[in-house]
Amino acid sequence: MTLETWWLFLGAIVLIASTPGPNVLYVTTRSIRFGMRASLVAMMGCLLALVLMLVGSVAGLSALLITLPAAFDALRYLGAAYLIWLGIQTWRAPDEPEDQAVAPPEASHVATFRGGFLVGISNPKLLIFAAAFFPQFITPGASALPQFALLVATFVAVELTFYLVYALSGRRLAAHLVRGVWRRRLNRASGVIFAGFGVALLRYRP
Repeated sequence: MTLETWWLFLGAIVLIASTPGPNVLYVTTRSIRFGMRASLVAMMGCLLALVLMLVGSVAGLSALLITLPAAFDALRYLGAAYLIWLGIQTWRAPDEPEDQAVAPPEASHVATFRGGFLVGISNPKLLIFAAAFFPQFITPGASALPQFALLVATFVAVELTFYLVYALSGRRLAAHLVRGVWRRRLNRASGVIFAGFGVALLRYRP
């Protein structure tokens, strides 16, 4: 892979990652409601899901899902159901600031990591996207595995950068959400967006 090809890939990924999706929304809402530490845990869950999806794509899982539409539909329905459920839970979240003493930090972090992972893994169309997008930047005739590893590392680094940007922005926003009415509006808006992602996934066809 030439340096020019890598720069082209980087530019494309920056454009893609800059558009907020379910992962960014989850990371941002954790930052606003629970703080930066919880947001970092959420990022780790989202990134683990992202790496597994990309590795699954190169391993041929995307081709298998296209060959077996029923399997892809099953994953799509499960992912959509989780996003819609998360939207309902976010809509119904407490309007008042969270009491950090209610649950042990360890349990909270486990739940936050699991939530980030489930949000990230609930989007099977990423498999299809990676299978179609990544090969365009692989140099024929050279070893594909190191090139793919570089592309995945670049993708993850860019995603993490945008997660941090949105999480930090969320912390600044949190200072203005001490009033219940503003938290309620944020919960309602975030809930609708999560559910909207779920509905969009239901309508997706590879």
